[in-house]
Formats: sequence, C-alpha cells, structure tokens
Amino acid sequence: MNLPPNPGTARGRGRGSKRNEEVNRGLAPQLGQSHSAGIEASGGSGDAQLVHAMQKAKLSDVQVQVSEGDPRGSVRGRRLITDVVHSRPQGMTTKNGVSGHRITVQTNYFKVLKRPNWTIYQYRVDFTPDVDNTRLRRAFMHEHRSLLGGYIFDGTILFCTNQFKPVQNSPYVLELVTKSRAGENIEIKIKAVGSVDTADAQQFQVLNLILRRAMEGLNLQLVSRNFFDPQAKINLENFRMQIWPGYQTSIRQHENDILLCAEIAHKVMRTDTLYNILSEAIRDNDDYQTAFKRAVMGMVILTDYNNKTYRVDDVDFQSTPLSKFNTKEGDISYVDYYKKRYNITIRDFKQPLVLSRPTEKNIRGGNDQPLMIIPELARATGMTDSMRADFRLMKAMGEHTRLAPDRRIERLRMFNRRLKSSKESTETMKSWNIELDSALVEIPARVLPSEKILFGNNKKFICDVRADWTSEFRSSSMWKHVDINRWCVITPGRNLRETQEFVQMCIRAASTMKMNIAKPIYDEIRDDRNGTYSQAIDNAVAKDPQIVMVVMRSQNEEKYSCIKKRTCVDRPVPSQVVTLRVIAPRQEKSAGLMSIATKVVIQMNAKLMGAPWMIDLPLRGLMTVGFDVCHSSKDKNKSYGALVATMDQRESSRYFSTVTEHMKGQELSEQMSLNMTCALKTYREHHGSLPERILFFRDGVGDGQLYQVVNTEVKFLKGKLDEIYKSAGKTEGCRMAFIVVSKRINSRYFANSRNPVPGTVVDDVITLPERYDFFLVSQAVRQGTVSPTSYNVICDNMGLSADKLQILSYKMTHMYYNFSGTVRVPAVCQYAHKLAFLVAESINRQPSAGLENQLYFL
Repeated sequence: MNLPPNPGTARGRGRGSKRNEEVNRGLAPQLGQSHSAGIEASGGSGDAQLVHAMQKAKLSDVQVQVSEGDPRGSVRGRRLITDVVHSRPQGMTTKNGVSGHRITVQTNYFKVLKRPNWTIYQYRVDFTPDVDNTRLRRAFMHEHRSLLGGYIFDGTILFCTNQFKPVQNSPYVLELVTKSRAGENIEIKIKAVGSVDTADAQQFQVLNLILRRAMEGLNLQLVSRNFFDPQAKINLENFRMQIWPGYQTSIRQHENDILLCAEIAHKVMRTDTLYNILSEAIRDNDDYQTAFKRAVMGMVILTDYNNKTYRVDDVDFQSTPLSKFNTKEGDISYVDYYKKRYNITIRDFKQPLVLSRPTEKNIRGGNDQPLMIIPELARATGMTDSMRADFRLMKAMGEHTRLAPDRRIERLRMFNRRLKSSKESTETMKSWNIELDSALVEIPARVLPSEKILFGNNKKFICDVRADWTSEFRSSSMWKHVDINRWCVITPGRNLRETQEFVQMCIRAASTMKMNIAKPIYDEIRDDRNGTYSQAIDNAVAKDPQIVMVVMRSQNEEKYSCIKKRTCVDRPVPSQVVTLRVIAPRQEKSAGLMSIATKVVIQMNAKLMGAPWMIDLPLRGLMTVGFDVCHSSKDKNKSYGALVATMDQRESSRYFSTVTEHMKGQELSEQMSLNMTCALKTYREHHGSLPERILFFRDGVGDGQLYQVVNTEVKFLKGKLDEIYKSAGKTEGCRMAFIVVSKRINSRYFANSRNPVPGTVVDDVITLPERYDFFLVSQAVRQGTVSPTSYNVICDNMGLSADKLQILSYKMTHMYYNFSGTVRVPAVCQYAHKLAFLVAESINRQPSAGLENQLYFL
C-alpha cells in the first residue's frame, strides 16, 4: 500500500485556500498508489478544477443541496458538468408566448456588467529539480505573481492573461529562479501550449472558476464542491445535526447578457461519526458487521482533516488502524500516519476501515485504487430515510432552510454586497477585469389564464391562486367514476373495528361524490408476517375482486414490498395499502379523517380507470407521454425507466404504462422506442387509429445527458415513430413535440418579493439562446420559495406555436390524480416517476402486463 499524491484524488474537492499559493491538505491513505506529482484528476484546488474543466471543454454548474418549494417534487443534490448543447429546432423564429397578463418579476441573477475582453494563454510549467509537492509548486509560482498578473495554476498547467514571448533559442517563454527553504535554487521553466479567446465557449468555465476564486475571499469553507459558511451554522442539538448555509453560483451566456445565477444552499452536517454508528451497531445487533455495512454502504462521508467527501462502497473488517501501507519513506501504520501528517491521535486501534472506490473520473485520471478511511475520523453527511420520516426533525430543518422570497432576496443581496466589499474578492475580480451589477435582474413574465376543472354533472371550477380543488369534492361528483361492487379488505384481526369504521367512512365519502361502494369482504389475518399477507392476497384474488385494500399496522418497507410484489406481479390486481396510523389516528388527530377517506376513494377510482376530474382540452387525438428514470436501491448499477401514456383524454380515461430495467450507462433509445410502439398499439386498439399528435415529456435528464438525448434518443425515437406512421398511410410521419422537463434547477423568480402565482411563465432574458425553452411555475407552496420547472423543447413538428405549447404544458400539470391540485411537472411525468420509484424500491421486477392500462401504481 502506498501513500497518495499530495493533494490526493478524492471524490470531492478540498477546502479552497485564501491565497493562491495555498492548497487543500492531503487525503486519507490510498491503496496501491505511488507518491507522485501531477495534476489532480478530480477536485483539489479551484485551479485544478479549472484546468480539468478547460481540458474537458465543459461548463460547470452546481445543483442545490437542500431544496425548497413544492413538497411533492423530488430534488436531490448533485453536480452537473455540461456541454453547451444546441437543441433549438432549426427555423425557430420566436419562443415567446403571448397569452395571459404581463407582469415583471425579479430573479436570482446578477448581470456581468463588463464583458471580458481578454485572451487567456495556457502554459506548461516544469521545475528543476523536480518538486513533487503541489503546495510548494504553487507557493514558488506565487512569488512571481507580479510578473504573471491574473493567473490560475494547478501545479502543472498555468493560465494567465499575459502573453510571454519565447526566450531566444529556447522552447520556453519564461525561465525563472526561486529558492527553496533549504536554500536550493529551483528553476521554473514555462512553455506556451495554447490560448482561449473570449469568443470560445470555454471562457465561461474560466469565469466560473474566477468567481469561485473570488468567493474564497468571503471566509467561506469549501465542502465537497460548494462554499458554505461554518460561522453561520445552525445547531440542531436534539438531532445531532448542523445546517451550514452557503451559496451556489454559475455564470453563462443567457439570451442577451452574461448572467450570474446565485442560489442559497444548505448543507446538512451530522455530528455523528461512522464510529458512533459502529458503536450503535455493536450495541444493538448480534451480527454487528452486517448491521454496520447496511447502515453506511452508499453513504457520503466527510473527513474534517481535509474537508473532502467520499462515498462508502465497502467495509474491510480485516484491516484496522494498525494495518500498514507503503509510502515513499517505507511502510507506515494508519495510526502513525495520521499522527505524523495531521497530529491526530486515533483512539480505537481495533475499528475496521471503510473503503471508497474510485469514480469513473478518478479512473480516467489514472487513480484506480480504493481509499481506506478511519471511521473515527469520518463524519456522516446527508439524511437517512428514518431522518426524513421524522416529522419533528423535518419541521426543525424547514424553519431554517425554507426561506420565504423576501428573506431569500435579502440573502442574495447580502451575498452581492459581501462579494463587492471583500478586498480579496474585489482584487480577484478586478485582476480579470470583471464587474458585477448590484441589482437583481428584473425580467418580463406572464401569468397564464386560470384553468377550468371539470366535474360530473357539468360542474366547473376555475382555479384560484391556491391551485387546489380538494374542497370541491364535498359537493361535486367525479368526472367519471367506477362503482366498486366487489372488493376485499385484508386487515389484522385485532384491528378489525378500526378498519371497518374507516371503510364505512369511505363508503359515505363516495356517496357524496355519487359513487357507489358496496360492503367489502373482510379477511382477518392472525398476524402481520409477510407470508400471512401473501396468503391472504392469494385468497382474495380467488374471489375476483375489482380492488384489494390491505391494512398495515405501521409503515414497513419489507411488508410493503411483499404486498406490492404479490399484487403487481404474482397475482395482478389493483391494490390500496393504508396504515392504521393514517386510518385510525388518536382522538386528537381524527378531525381530518373524512378528508383522508375522500382522497382514498379518489385514488381507488383512478386505479380502476375512473377519472376524478378533467380539464378543457382543445386538441382531439392527443397522446401525452411521460418518461422518467429511477435508480434501484438494491443494486446501484440498475435503473428502471418508466413510460406512461394517455389515450385521447377527451374520450378515454385509460392509460398505458410499462417499466424497463437497464444497466448503468446503457443507451435507452431502443427500449424507449419499443415501449412507445406498444403504447401506440394500445391507442390504435382503443381508438381505431393512431394519435393525431404526440406530446412527449422526458424527465430524469441531467444536463450532462442532454447531448445523448438530443443526438441519439430523440432521433432514434422520431425515426421509429415516422416509420410506424408511414406504414399506416400517414405520409407526413408522426407529429410530435419532445420536451425535456427539469426540476433540479437553481433559477428562481419573485413577484413583488412574494412567490409568483401558479401559471407564471418566463420565456426570455434568463432562458438560453441555444434552446427553445421556458420556465413555468405551476404549483403553489405554503412555505419557502416556489421552484420553477424548466421546459426545453428538443423537437417539435406538432404545428403548435410556443404560446400553445406553454398553455398545454400548464394544463397537463392539473391531471395528477394523487393530488387534487397542480404539481411541478406534467401529470404523465409524475405518474412515470411514481411507477419507476415503485419498481425500483419495492418490486424490483417487471409488473404484470395485465395492469398496464390502469394507474395501479398511484
């Protein structure tokens, strides 16, 4: 075992320095890696990150850690590295809509006032004799900062705005001399390599990294890839947790100007170490090794001594801190290494070591060996499922992370003031001739007309700013209901009374909506073991019910998976799972029970191909399709892609759904096209013809995947659909719009320091010139700042204007039958997410084709 390079090759990036010559401290020892100098493959200083970005020719954007806005949305923190993908259809004249009333909104963008007018020159730097410590290399270069001007140096590659002429009869443009601490002369030889002009897309990578350098002057701490303020940390002592506020930024070319997007981020920092988790596993389990592995596998951890994050991939119970590894100076134990390197005393010599395998990026950078980390020195980050289920914890966190628009605006202005008042930050910006505006960018927006919600008996409800029509069901019948004449209820025997009371409440709730539910057949089970539930489901299915209700005593992932596997795969039947905590709450919490019964009835009706409500759809023959991907919780290399398609919703409440398993990195084009072929076959069987138009919403696309989606997925799909349509006699082919839907964005906008109302659309200024895109706020939130959704139209020959596409997209956010209100994305996307999540988390296999026309996964 060998010592890693200094600095090392972790998944994350170490703390940025206050001065150019400083770098982050080293890493945990790494197996099988010799001590050598060179460029950091992933992370390290901001300079190394710039070099990596420049060499990859990619833009770096950072995504939110703790999200706010719609609680029904799914937001996960992650980093996106993207190419600029030109997805705007050729011949596109305007992407601006006209419907609705116009307003002005503020955004979380600042304008870059001075457009950079420089050329950046790239040089290679060599040291003689060789200096294998990157920190020293940067320190030696810093001594010549007056000569270099504005520069960024990672230890080998130098970028600066000054062009140096070659030394006569030499391949080098500069030959400098400096002295080491020992008095030894060190020659620094600088050789020209290339340049980057302001016309190049690479200039934005440079701007982003210059901004990050400027942010180092704000006394923020770089944790993983984002800057946070430990001085302003919020302690949640009852939960052994801290919240660190911070910022995420990105600079890029928008419609007319270069804009800086600044978003408020929060990092959840647990005070638990892996050693605490190990101690609890030993205390509470006979097989503590399995329990510990289950608790930490896949967890992202932070090592305080170098401020780097790693993912735990395994635990090595054969190794301890007394184990030795190889270094340049010879073998050394972990105990001695940490004492010598960081002056850290490891207390428990018997603890196992956790292992973090290299990422694909690490491997590309030549670092293919795993890292061994001491549990005692590693802090757990992020939140576990049990933490997310803790209402008290989530409420305590929400008080600090869900910022209302006025507080968010003030924090953004404070960030701008800090950046402009910090001496070090202003010097950095000035040295690169960059200046930021002080004011938040204000832009035009429109509020689309309110949508009409259609119920039975021709009753209509016009949505208000709450975008919620739950209360309307007290006096309205559903658009289309399916009477439930045959159904079974499986319940633990000792909870029969509570279950019967809730069922009676459901029957009463249904009758107010003019829906008839007969008394069910009850199956009292003697215990709540998995096998007992399975047998009860088999017995129930033998009676040919329309739907089965299963009562669980409490939430239990294993039991839920068992029930869903049985009802979705082995004995396909629509099922409704409820818990006693919900249907039989304590007396003081029973006030909302009728509302819960109403929602359960609406859900069961939707699962049986009823339609609780409808919207006014102007187009006939329209098929709306949603596609989303969810990663398997059991196998990180597996993912499930779910496709959900409507029939013509003006005439039918049927759907088509299917799920396909695929491996990590696998191309999805063929599977998607095959599934769309099945959807079209179902449509033709039901309606007698192919759809007139197809509106395809693709969710689950990170910016790094956009190139593949645009250039492979869409072309393959369009080609296959055109083939089907032409063979059916439609010579013009398939009329389709393919739209990428993105929730994980940093853009925010505000109306008079408040949240914009549902239907607020932005299609100019902060949109991107290379895209046919718009932002839409479709949901209302009670806490925090609402998050808009980005719609990027990749392909469109439907024959509809930009205005009509925006209105149609907004309409589709009203059709998610699991919530009687608008959601963040079109309903088919939310259905696809729901289905993919169910299969990835609970079923782990293909559901029965017998259920493919029903919303059984609600």
